[in-house]
Amino acid sequence: MSDEGLVLAVPSKGRLEEETRRVFGESRLPIARPGGARSYVGSIKNQPGVSVRFYPAAEIARELIMGAIDIGVTGSDLVHEAAEGGGDKVVFVKPLNFGQADVVVAVPDAWIDVTQMVDLADVASDFRLRHGRWLRVATKYVHLTRKFFADWGIAEYRIVESAGATEAAPASGAADLIVDITSSGETLNANALRVLEDGLVMKSEANLIVSKTAAWTPLKKAQLEALLSIMGDIAPGTSTLL
Repeated sequence: MSDEGLVLAVPSKGRLEEETRRVFGESRLPIARPGGARSYVGSIKNQPGVSVRFYPAAEIARELIMGAIDIGVTGSDLVHEAAEGGGDKVVFVKPLNFGQADVVVAVPDAWIDVTQMVDLADVASDFRLRHGRWLRVATKYVHLTRKFFADWGIAEYRIVESAGATEAAPASGAADLIVDITSSGETLNANALRVLEDGLVMKSEANLIVSKTAAWTPLKKAQLEALLSIMGDIAPGTSTLL
C-alpha cells in the first residue's frame, strides 16, 4: 500500500464501530460509509488522503501487525493475542475510553480451595494423576493464556480453543476452567464461575494503533502526523517511532 495514502481501519459492526465513529466525529473527522453496513470502504470528510476500511476487530489487529494497514482502532487484547510479540510491531497511540474489559482466569465456584494462581498450579500438577487427563482450559486467547500460565510456572494443562460461549465450557464438560474477557462479570456469575484473585491476564480497551511494519513513505508519515494532530491529546512525533 505504499503508493496509496494513509489507510485507516475501523471496526465493521456493533458498538465498537459506533463508538469509533463517535470519537472521530467529535474530533471533526466524521467517518462516512456510503455503501452502508455491507460496504468495506469509507472515507473521512475533508481528508482525501485517508482511505477508510471496515474490518472485524480481530482482523484489524492482525493487519496492523503484518503492515497491511497503517492505522486502526481495535482492542489491545486482540493485538497481543494475534501474534507472539504482536505488541512490539505497533505503536499504541491513544486509548479511546471505550471497549474496556479484562482478560481473566476463571474457575468454577465449586473449586473452593482454588482462589489464586498458586492454587491452580497445585491443581494442575496432580490433576492427571487423579483424573487420568490434563487440566483443560477453554479460551479464545491462546497466546495470552500460554504466556500467563508460563509466568506462573504452570505447564500441565491442555488448551481447548473456544469458538462459541467460552463461559459455558466448564458446565458442559468441555473444559475445567476458562480464560476469557469480561467487563461486568455478570456472565461469569451466571455460569457459576469466579475470577482468581490474581487471575488478571491483562486489562484491555479500544486503542488508536499505528503499525510499525507498514510501508511508511515520507508522505504517509506526514499524513499520519496531520491526522493525529487533529485527533488531539496525542504527543507529536509518532512517525519517529516507526
